Amino acid sequence: MPRLFTALEIPAEVGRSLAMLRGGLPGARWIDPENYHLTLRFIGDINDGLAREIAFMLGNVNRLSFELRLDGLTSFGGRRPRAVVAVAARTQQLFELQAEHERLMQRVGLEPEGRKYTPHVTLARLRDASSHDVADYLATRHPFRPAPFRVSRFVLYSSRASVGGGPYVIEAAYPLAA
Repeated sequence: MPRLFTALEIPAEVGRSLAMLRGGLPGARWIDPENYHLTLRFIGDINDGLAREIAFMLGNVNRLSFELRLDGLTSFGGRRPRAVVAVAARTQQLFELQAEHERLMQRVGLEPEGRKYTPHVTLARLRDASSHDVADYLATRHPFRPAPFRVSRFVLYSSRASVGGGPYVIEAAYPLAA
């Protein structure tokens, strides 16, 4: 059974900027730069037939390419931080693309995503990191705003269950109109 999700790739130059942020945070398991991505819709473990149906349906998405910017760093988890992430600037095009993926996944019978969509790139997963250490880490790296980049496609990734995420394999790529 493949574990699938749709996402935007992070260009190499932006990935290099993100990789420069690695280190200096006790309890962090840093994501390898080749695994940086911005998830649109987690699909999960599904059978091969449904995977083929989803891959076909995604080919019908007809959206324009758009510009995207990562706009700072934050952590998820509140008093018990569990991840350090680079957040994406909120753009209408990104949210419309994500909403279309959500509708398609519900159309094939998947449950709606339970959480509000927060576009981000995970940089590190945290284990036993203190909220004080995380706050210090974030403060010393503020402001973080790499150059914007053009989103010209989205991809269908597969992954296998592992600690820390990855490796991710592109199963299909879907261009956005110029």
